[in-house]
Formats: sequence, structure tokens, C-alpha cells
Amino acid sequence: MALGSAGVVVVTDRAIAAAAGRPLDVVVAAALDGGAGAVLLRDKDLAAGERRLLAEHLRSLTAATGAELWVAGDADLAAAVGAEAVHLAAADPWPDAVDGLRRGRSCHSPGELQAAERAGADRATYSPVFTTASKPGYGPPLGLDGLAAGCRVVPGLAVVALGGIGPGRARAGIEAGAAAVALMGAVRGAQVPATVGRSVADEGRRATT
Repeated sequence: MALGSAGVVVVTDRAIAAAAGRPLDVVVAAALDGGAGAVLLRDKDLAAGERRLLAEHLRSLTAATGAELWVAGDADLAAAVGAEAVHLAAADPWPDAVDGLRRGRSCHSPGELQAAERAGADRATYSPVFTTASKPGYGPPLGLDGLAAGCRVVPGLAVVALGGIGPGRARAGIEAGAAAVALMGAVRGAQVPATVGRSVADEGRRATT
């Protein structure tokens, strides 16, 4: 998983970005400037044409910084815009293999991580690590011990820690075994998103040196 040395994934949500008073693309661009290595496009409620335009715009932003683009739930769209990966929800069916397009999965238990690895995924988000309003309905938080246990059962899978991650927690997530950490509310609601992204990226780098 080519996330560079930063190990930071930014997960999109235009509603949270709007509530913070800034357009989604401004938040993403700032996070990429701060060192994020990948962007996961969610916003699955958009009409197909609007989501295609957003995906193309995000692809231009990630390409300019050498970052990856992952598209949630739509392998055809991911392939069409030149994204690196499609990212599937826990219950999504596995799409047919597409040349050059890698596959990821949202997971919430060790068993789901193992199933994703067996199905050919090379990455998976694992959540919620900490209590967060962004990931309700998935049971109690895993905590760092739960994150570490999940990472141990899938040594060949790049696990991305998700849920309640922000400055002060990223290093611990990487040290627990995660390949990267995902930012949701912490970066989108920040007064200066680039500063949050840079702080978390720095923590990730320190954890691997």
C-alpha cells in the first residue's frame, strides 16, 4: 500500500466539511498538503454524475501530490477515474477483479479482517478504535489492544486504524501494528486542516523510525 512515510488516509464527508464552513475540496487539499498519503471518497449519497465529477477532482488533487485515491463502493467509478483502489463496506459483494485496481474492505472484527484477506483485499479499515460520533453502531471501541490483536491475525493485510484518530493518538495506532491511520472528523472540523494532517503524519513517521 503506497502511502508514503506519512501513513495518513483522509476520509471524505462533505456535510461535516460544510458544517465547519469550508468546501470539501479545500479540506482535502489542505490535508494532502499536510502530508496525507491517500484520500477515501465516501459521499455515496451523491447522484452518479455529481460523484463522478467529485471523484475526478479528487483524482487531480491526489495525483498532484503523489497520493492515492480510494473510491468507496463503486469499482467501475474507481477504474474510470484512475483510482488506486475500491473500498467496500463490510456487507458489499466483492466486485470482479479489474486490472490495476486494488480492493479494500471496512472491517470491525478479527474475523472480518481474515475474511477480507482471504478474498484478496490488500487493505482494510478497522474501526472504531476509539469512541467517535463518526462510526456509531459497531459496538464498543476496539481500543489499542483490540487494534493490535486485529493486526496480528492478518500479517499480510495493511490495516488502517479508523475511529477517533487525531493528534496525540496516531503514533499509538501505528505502534499497535496499523499500516496507517484514517482521519475523519479531526481534519474536516479543524480550524487549520493542514496543521492536523501534518501533526498526525509526523506522529506516524516517528512511530516507524
